[in-house]
Amino acid sequence: MFIFNTATTANGFLADPNDSLEWLFQVKSEAPDMEPFTRTVSVFVMGSSTYEWLLHTENILGFPEKWTEFFGERPTYVFTSRDLPVPPGVDVRFLNSTVPQALPTITEAAGDGTVWVMGGGDLVGQFLDAGALDRIIMTLAPAFLDSGKPLLPRTVYPDRLTLKGARTVGQFVEITYDVTGSRPSA
Repeated sequence: MFIFNTATTANGFLADPNDSLEWLFQVKSEAPDMEPFTRTVSVFVMGSSTYEWLLHTENILGFPEKWTEFFGERPTYVFTSRDLPVPPGVDVRFLNSTVPQALPTITEAAGDGTVWVMGGGDLVGQFLDAGALDRIIMTLAPAFLDSGKPLLPRTVYPDRLTLKGARTVGQFVEITYDVTGSRPSA
């Protein structure tokens, strides 16, 4: 199962125009517990901006154990056409391909586990376009930005989404949709 699980502003931005999540860190509230979801994940997928943000914000190159604390020894696939640094001792694999070309590799690595498509929004949209997005979990934060990186820069009509749940946690609202018609027939 391919799942996009992310925090977003109430008006649909993942990050500000400079790829900052400062708006999220300003929310002084209990947040949804990610541990139950994270336990189901066998593979992580992200774009290069998300990867570079993690490396920089958490100083992962200086403290690679921080990567392992969150990701464990599970593989992380990063879509990029550039050479990027890899923290020592972590399983980061770079993909310079399209999402459809990479799907067999990612699916094989995931086995029966969940693939967490972490972002950015355009990468998630490419998984949606390829028919490889099964669920969207978005946690709305009490923040609005006047511009930034959109949650999912695609048109997705209600006939593709089935509401599976909604709950409040502190100041956040977590909404889960299953994406219908996500797997093209072979």
